Amino acid sequence: MKLLLTGISLCCVLFAHAQDTFTLHIRSKENALPGATVSWKETQKIFVADSSGNTRITAVPAGVQHFSISHIGFAEKELVYTFPLNKITDTITLDEDEEEEEEVIVTSTRTSRTIANTPTRTEVISGEELAEKGNMKPGDIRMLLSESTGIQTQQTSATSYNSSIRIQGLDGRYTQLLKDGLPLYSGFSGGLSLMQIVPLDLRQVEVIKGSASTIYGGGAIAGLVNLVSKTPGNKKELRFLSNATSAGGLDLSGFYSERFKHTGVTVFASANNTKPYDPAGIGLTAIPSAKRYTINPRFFLYGKQSVMNLGITYITENRTGGSMAYINDGKPGYYERNHTDRVAASGGFDQELSEKSSWHIKASYSSFKRAIDTPQYHFGGLQGSGFGEINYRYKSTRAEWVYGLNIMSDVFSETKTVPLSRDYNNFVYGGFVQNTWNITEQMVLESGLRADHAANYGWEWLPRVSLLYKPSTKFTTRLGGGMGYKIPTVFNEESEKMHYARIAPIDEQTTVNERSAGINADINFNTRIGDVKLSINQLFFYTRLNNPLVLENLATGYYAFKNATGHIDTKGFETNLKLVIDQFKLFTGYTYASVNTHFNTTKSWTPLTPRHRLNNVLMYEKEGSYKLGLEAYYTSRQQLSDGAEGKAFWTAGFMAEKSWQHISLFINFENFTDTRQTKFDTIYTGSIDHPVFRDIYAPVDGFVVNGGIKLQW
Repeated sequence: MKLLLTGISLCCVLFAHAQDTFTLHIRSKENALPGATVSWKETQKIFVADSSGNTRITAVPAGVQHFSISHIGFAEKELVYTFPLNKITDTITLDEDEEEEEEVIVTSTRTSRTIANTPTRTEVISGEELAEKGNMKPGDIRMLLSESTGIQTQQTSATSYNSSIRIQGLDGRYTQLLKDGLPLYSGFSGGLSLMQIVPLDLRQVEVIKGSASTIYGGGAIAGLVNLVSKTPGNKKELRFLSNATSAGGLDLSGFYSERFKHTGVTVFASANNTKPYDPAGIGLTAIPSAKRYTINPRFFLYGKQSVMNLGITYITENRTGGSMAYINDGKPGYYERNHTDRVAASGGFDQELSEKSSWHIKASYSSFKRAIDTPQYHFGGLQGSGFGEINYRYKSTRAEWVYGLNIMSDVFSETKTVPLSRDYNNFVYGGFVQNTWNITEQMVLESGLRADHAANYGWEWLPRVSLLYKPSTKFTTRLGGGMGYKIPTVFNEESEKMHYARIAPIDEQTTVNERSAGINADINFNTRIGDVKLSINQLFFYTRLNNPLVLENLATGYYAFKNATGHIDTKGFETNLKLVIDQFKLFTGYTYASVNTHFNTTKSWTPLTPRHRLNNVLMYEKEGSYKLGLEAYYTSRQQLSDGAEGKAFWTAGFMAEKSWQHISLFINFENFTDTRQTKFDTIYTGSIDHPVFRDIYAPVDGFVVNGGIKLQW
């Protein structure tokens, strides 16, 4: 009898234990859904599905329990179970939700996680947003980036339109610009990069703000921008875009993509031309005369567990700004001529070794030749830059490791001998390790360490860490920080403004790397109230830059970049709000950035860094038919290099697009308020034949209408 009672007791214990653990397998109709979120309402616990779509729930008591399952791009599903159950696993199939945004996979951090489950705060411009911004400026990515919160594009030439990108107020040389994770645009080639990248072949744009040199090496002190190209999909893709502007611009672009059984191909080509344009009637171009041609074929080979890609890009451009009389009639006058030829080759190989491990190789080489001519000076040179990386990735149940080695070379040869040659040869090699650890279902920690050795400048040790915490399906918080560095270079905004005239080479014996440390924290809240979707993101940031290079006037009449005694810091916050009501979408972004120099115990406001910027975009869209957009942007006053203050200003725009199955017509009224710096301030001093240009802090091209047609199959 005792043995019988003991056996019955053991069975009860075993049965109770079996019901203590419950596993949900979450999938779509085709595949498992890793990263799906399970919310247990009775306990407020959150669980995240693993790479196989499985979620293991423990310590389930007897009684009725409620669960909510969600995943980006799928309709949320509510489940009710009464424990104990007769089964310990259940398969749940989620249906696609056409109203939800498409799932966004982030590639910049190498882990290929969804943006919602990436500890490193990453902003992504993709899908419809990318297409809408492309309508406004189909010939380059200047506007695509400048209309994002916390980012501004700084025009470095009043007449040639050359621009650089600033993140959170820091100079453009502190932002690393990548293409598919490869640093193709830096140094001499970075001066025109924003103006020479056409967005039609981009799948998405990923932005990481703050010190991020640990990820791809030096240069990402303010952050990095990764341009992710389209790759062949299951269906053939063919797109054409034709755009014309009231300022005399014409853009023609085409993209083709197709995957076959073991091969794939993408081909992108564009022709972008502008006529000289002077809306102010002062005799100087606000938009230069320019002709640019681009071709970029890429080839893909697919093995059973491997993918290889090879691509080449060729860009040639002639750009002339300055006196309208000189450009149109050949009369004597001021001019800025830029001729560039860029050839870039890139490739990669990805091999899956098992379900848990893989290795990856990627490399690129870019040859960039540029000549700059003004009536007083000629500067030109050839830059050859290369990058190579090999990394190994391993996934365990709760963690993912990435180990890698990389090399980078940057060689510049000036084409004309001057008393002080600016030739240089930079070579960097390094290694890194990165770990992403799922501490709990609600908490993920991403950490990394990079060690780089730069010839002539020594070792740099770069740690970084990012923590993601999801206390519920509506709240997400992130906290991250890291260190960065930048090898000294003469190629920056100040040199571009001077066309490199009388700029002395870097003295490698007396200068050291610029170094930074930064931290950011954000809180994200999203909810649905009836038919209203609300999302709010609040970001706080701080970056300190030590040993910054500043331009000093030498007794010889030359200028030289030297490390300052002191530091630069930028601190502030960004607020982003998104509100969706039926077919209406409202985006509002506010940036407060206090950017100051602290040299020789004196604090000063850094020029061309507005303290306040406000972005507002209202969209109305009838799916598959038409969309309307109204935008308004405010920029507060700025400190200028000459000691004056720039005035605050508003700009506004309106766009419309009508779509059918294979064709779309679009029109954009950019800056219809005709806000121009030449209306309320001057852009130069001296005579028109020998102008001395002031800082450009507001638009100079004014109201421009553009419109065109898009074809797609």
